[in-house]
Amino acid sequence: MSHVKAGGSAKNTRDSPGKRLGVKLYAGQKVTVGQIIVRQVGLTKRAGKGTMLSRNFSIHAAKDGVVGFRTRKVTRFTGRSVRRTEVFVD
Repeated sequence: MSHVKAGGSAKNTRDSPGKRLGVKLYAGQKVTVGQIIVRQVGLTKRAGKGTMLSRNFSIHAAKDGVVGFRTRKVTRFTGRSVRRTEVFVD
């Protein structure tokens, strides 16, 4: 009466493709209206002047110009202020 003992089951066999998130255009690069500057999940970077935020939190150029980044303080709901990167187009 030969048999194979229990070998268990593999649980880490699934994998998902990358979402292609991140900064697409960097500071100093030229941009036209509607071009995606940043693809992100949530508000890791804020939309400044000359940009607009889409429904999936992507930051697009609202006008032609040059991309720039700067840090600014943002007040949270609790009153604590934290530094966040702001994307703008001049």
